[in-house]
Amino acid sequence: MSRFSRGNHAYGICDMTGFRYKLKDLVPEIVNQRPTGFRVGKDVVDKDQPQLQLGKVKVDDPRPLRDPRPDRAQAESRELFAWNPVGGGDIAFGSVTVGLDVEAKAGKVTVTTS
Repeated sequence: MSRFSRGNHAYGICDMTGFRYKLKDLVPEIVNQRPTGFRVGKDVVDKDQPQLQLGKVKVDDPRPLRDPRPDRAQAESRELFAWNPVGGGDIAFGSVTVGLDVEAKAGKVTVTTS
């Protein structure tokens, strides 16, 4: 036997909005995976934000390599290049060669209709 009545026709007030709801339509508000004690309407309840749960998921961000040894023997490993139809010739920027030609023209167009 239940210690409380079912409350089929009972109403309650939402702690968030102050609106009247059926008591069975009020749900607990959860913040940071813990109930706050508020009862809010099902249509206004906010989902628990994952941003507030920092530290709950272990994230490993490894450090960079110690004393890396990149391949410095091949000049090709230090070149930048372009693809057709964009690139073609070589343009030197310091010690780096970039295969890229850019050409622009400005002009005047005359349209005659009869």
